[in-house]
Amino acid sequence: MKFWKFILLVFMVIGMTSCRDNIGIVDSVASPQAGDEATSIAYSKYEDPIVIRVGFKVPDSRLNTGDSNDNNPITRYLESITNIKVVHSWEAKGEDAFTQKVQLAIDSNDLPDAMVVDRDQLKKLIDNDMIEDLTETYKIYGSELIKDMYNSTKGEALEDASRDGKLYGLPNVAIDADSPVLLWVRQDWLEKLELQPPQTFEDIEKIAKAFIEKDPDGNGKRDTVGLSGYKNIVYGTKPLVNGLDAVFSAFHAFPTNWIKDNNGNIVYGSITPETKQALAKLADWYKRGLLDPDFALYKETQEPIITGKSGMFFGPWWMPYYPLSEAVALDTKAEWRAYTAPVDDSGKFVAHLAPVTDRYLVVRKGFEHPEAVIKQLNVFTRLERRQDPNQEEVKKLGDFSAQTGIQLRAYYPFDLLIDYRDAIEKHYADIQQALHGKIDPDTLNSDTRLIYDQWVAETEQPKKDLEGWKAANAYKYGVAVLTSTAIEGVRGVFYGNTRLMKTKWPELQNLENETFLNIIVGDSPLSDFDAFVAKWKSMGGEEITEEVTELVKQK
Repeated sequence: MKFWKFILLVFMVIGMTSCRDNIGIVDSVASPQAGDEATSIAYSKYEDPIVIRVGFKVPDSRLNTGDSNDNNPITRYLESITNIKVVHSWEAKGEDAFTQKVQLAIDSNDLPDAMVVDRDQLKKLIDNDMIEDLTETYKIYGSELIKDMYNSTKGEALEDASRDGKLYGLPNVAIDADSPVLLWVRQDWLEKLELQPPQTFEDIEKIAKAFIEKDPDGNGKRDTVGLSGYKNIVYGTKPLVNGLDAVFSAFHAFPTNWIKDNNGNIVYGSITPETKQALAKLADWYKRGLLDPDFALYKETQEPIITGKSGMFFGPWWMPYYPLSEAVALDTKAEWRAYTAPVDDSGKFVAHLAPVTDRYLVVRKGFEHPEAVIKQLNVFTRLERRQDPNQEEVKKLGDFSAQTGIQLRAYYPFDLLIDYRDAIEKHYADIQQALHGKIDPDTLNSDTRLIYDQWVAETEQPKKDLEGWKAANAYKYGVAVLTSTAIEGVRGVFYGNTRLMKTKWPELQNLENETFLNIIVGDSPLSDFDAFVAKWKSMGGEEITEEVTELVKQK
């Protein structure tokens, strides 16, 4: 499976009008469940059919059952319990294509009834009075489940989608655990070479050198890699496999993010002295061969991990889901463990924290039934979080997913998954309570019980079921490290675009990417960083910094 295709599936490790719309609504037939008002207005079924025209992001999974993107077992089930028919006004495949299609709809003032937009698009829609104020609609029609999830952000998520006290979109929620970048290490190689687990930069260097020189895979060839890398160096806000963000964080550097420096001034993280220090470290590693010499050449960054050549790489807690599941499938002897490394000079583990939200479900101004959009969000969120009381139908959907390999979320009307901000930590804490006999496993919620069962099964019969292995290892090693480590989190102060960014940012980004890569691989000296900073400022960066500072002050 291609990496980016998987990411679209994963994240992927993610309410609403006025009382006049009550006419024509009847309660759907459903059994109440604890914590879920199944017979309330949030899940009630329309007496007469309602149609919602949406902009749809086409998933990479393919329906080979004769169905279509807007007529398949998932869409038919959602329609059966709501009497809401979802019609695709247009479709776009892939994140970039979808974003462009949304922008075209905004620029041409030809919006579907509902769609998911990014932060800048939300701002433009509000500025031009193109979308509905959902404040009251959300209060009336938002499910308790949805509201609880938003409440877990202490008001941040909804505030991010509001202006002047009015709610203009339903946001996603970033899971806190997804932000920190961990160091994943081949534990079987570590133990074979009798090396200690890594904490510092020096530890990582010692391990990488041994992994390269001491034939840890035992094939008699010098073909193993110390540390893998990502050709674009860092991901910035949402870390994925092989990003080197953790190296920068250990120097208190946060490239591609707007942060406050020690004097309280807003600065662009890519031009700070700390970023220069991190680049010097990576250039040294590359020169010594500790960083994969071919890291910038791979078409798919995870290739050396899956093929068993890499001994270490950086990535978030959920790496066992992918690419480690693929690597272990090819080599069942492989054992991977996660570590919070490297730490900074004072021994602290530092991580950049992603914004609480970055996508928003909006409703076209004048759409007659904005509450129908929220009711759709209610029902597929309930289904996704395994709280849907319609057990027989849900089982059929589960069978469909198992037989086809298609995740249900791929065909929800909107690519907007919501969860509790601390969902991962909660799962882990409850599993630990159950494993140690402090609570009855039968009291676990559906999501947590599934992970618990997979953990127990994996412990009893390691690697017998790779599906279960994914969750068990992600929690047993990835989440366990996160919950047992004191993390010094640094959050950015600005996300989005300014006036000058719209014309100058692409060129500035290209300059940054080229400079960083050239310094690391030795094509440019470290001193070029200072020239880069000066050029970045003169090409508009200094003016953009002033714009960002002013916008932050207005918050």
